[in-house]
Amino acid sequence: MTKLRFRNSSQDANINDSNASKSWINNSLVKKLSVTSLLVIPLIILFFISFLIGRYPISPSEVLMALAAKTTLVNYNIPPSVEAVIFQIRLPRIMAAMMVGAALSIAGASFQGMFKNPLVSPDKLGVSAGAGFGAALAILFVAGPFMVQFSAFMGGLLAVGLTYMISQTFKGTSMLTLVLCGIAIAALFSAFISMIKYVADPYEQLPTIVFWLMGSLSAVTNQDILMVTLPMVVGSGILLLIRWRINVLSMGEDEAQTLGVDTKKLHIIIITCCTIVTAAAVSISGIIGWIGLVIPHITRMIVGPDHKVLLPASIFMGAFFLLLIDDVARTITTVEIPLGILTAIIGAPFFLYLLAKSKEGWS
Repeated sequence: MTKLRFRNSSQDANINDSNASKSWINNSLVKKLSVTSLLVIPLIILFFISFLIGRYPISPSEVLMALAAKTTLVNYNIPPSVEAVIFQIRLPRIMAAMMVGAALSIAGASFQGMFKNPLVSPDKLGVSAGAGFGAALAILFVAGPFMVQFSAFMGGLLAVGLTYMISQTFKGTSMLTLVLCGIAIAALFSAFISMIKYVADPYEQLPTIVFWLMGSLSAVTNQDILMVTLPMVVGSGILLLIRWRINVLSMGEDEAQTLGVDTKKLHIIIITCCTIVTAAAVSISGIIGWIGLVIPHITRMIVGPDHKVLLPASIFMGAFFLLLIDDVARTITTVEIPLGILTAIIGAPFFLYLLAKSKEGWS
């Protein structure tokens, strides 16, 4: 009887420890989700402030009345010029900045988790170089804005498709092989871009190509937003649905297969979704670097490495960061600064700071 009581007592203790562990995990997850929800507040504030920034002065009351008029269908007698600036110029640009920043950030966080490498960004498989080639080719043949964006989107998909197909021809295909193939394909498409720049008209086509490659949202319209919304939403939605599987992948291939995860199929899904959202983003913004590399690191410092929380938080952080950069780009000087320049100026030193601070490694 004494042994029986001792065994029951031990089992009770184990159950209590297990319940305490589960309770701690749940509390930790709730706390991280609460932090993630708090990231929405500065994004909403910046969203409203962005309407007030620009060379055409608009008061906060005019912005509120204009937004209320669209949502409530009540006529507030807003001047047509103010309404045009808000809904035809600033709203598309604000939405584009948030969508592009969110897309690049979630793609970067997903790739870093899949490759288990902190130096991986969305353009490592050649999507940005392919999109740049597609856009430059369309500009060379004097295509309209829609064809430039469509060609950029298809060029990004083509580059990543070539990267994946070539990597599959090698024996013992690994993530390292995939990255190396991506670097080679990116270099190849970059050479194609240089060739197009060499033969382009130096007075009209060449400046357009160069400005597009540096990244800008100055020409974004409502039609552009509608065109990229579906691929961005679908790609990001799938990544959010499978984000717990990215946690499994980050543990290693063997561990993931032991847990019943089809790693090859999962790799294809993640690569496809990240490529779609990145290509859609680049097609309307041009090449904007460092967001997909730096923002996941900043987010990881705030909410931790759990991709269940990291991916949603990266969306908010990326949207906030690029919207802030775009506001600075269009107001700091009389001439608009390309976004790719500002993101590199800010992103590169900050990334070096992260490397110096994390001498013990990345986790």
